Amino acid sequence: MSESYDPPQTPLDVLHEDAQLIVVNKPPGLLSVPGKGALLADCLLTRVQAAFPQALLVHRLDRDTSGVMVFAQTPHAQRHLGLQFEKRQTRKTYVARVWGLVQPKTGTVDLPLIVDWPNRPKQMVCHETGKTAVTDWRVLRHDGETTRLRLMPKTGRSHQLRVHMLALGHPILGDPFYATGAARDHERLMLHSEELRLKNPEGGVSMKFRANPDF
Repeated sequence: MSESYDPPQTPLDVLHEDAQLIVVNKPPGLLSVPGKGALLADCLLTRVQAAFPQALLVHRLDRDTSGVMVFAQTPHAQRHLGLQFEKRQTRKTYVARVWGLVQPKTGTVDLPLIVDWPNRPKQMVCHETGKTAVTDWRVLRHDGETTRLRLMPKTGRSHQLRVHMLALGHPILGDPFYATGAARDHERLMLHSEELRLKNPEGGVSMKFRANPDF
C-alpha cells in the first residue's frame, strides 16, 4: 500500500437493495474493510454501514480495484453468500486495461499463487506450495500500445488477476505493485469488477449485477 491513503469522497453508489443483500459500485482507492490505525479507518464497509447499519461483509476487492461488491443484510444471507463464493458458485467478470498487445484473442492462465512474504501483500507464482488459481481472459480491443481485456476468474486468490496478467507479460496499467515504467504511470489501477452473478439467499433466484468501468 502506498504511503498516503486519500480515499475518494464520492457518494455511495447503490446498485441494488433488497431484504437479503445490498450491492454497491466501489470506487477505486477505497479500502473494502478498515486497515490498521485511525488513518485507514475509512472504508466501503463503514460507509455502507452508515447507510445500512445491519450490513455485513461477504467478500472484498483490492483497495485500487473498483466495481461491483455485495454485502449481506442478515447473518443468514452472509453465510449463504459466503458459501457461494467459497464453493465458486458465483460468476465474476472484470474489465482490465493492460500493457502491450495481447495475443491470441482468448486464453487461460493456470498458475498457483502464494504470498511473497518478504514483500507482502504482494503475491507470486509458486508451483511447489501455491494454491490453485485460474483465470480465463478475452481480448476486447487493442488501443495503441495497450489492450482491453475481459477477465473471468475461476478462483478468488488475493491479487490473482494482477499477478496472472503480469505472468502473461502484460501487467495491468497503473498497478502500484506489479507494473513498472510507462505501464505503471496511470492515474489508477485499470481493473474493474464489471459483473457479479449469484443466487439470492432467499429462494435461490439467480441475480446479475453490473457496473461499467470509468476507464
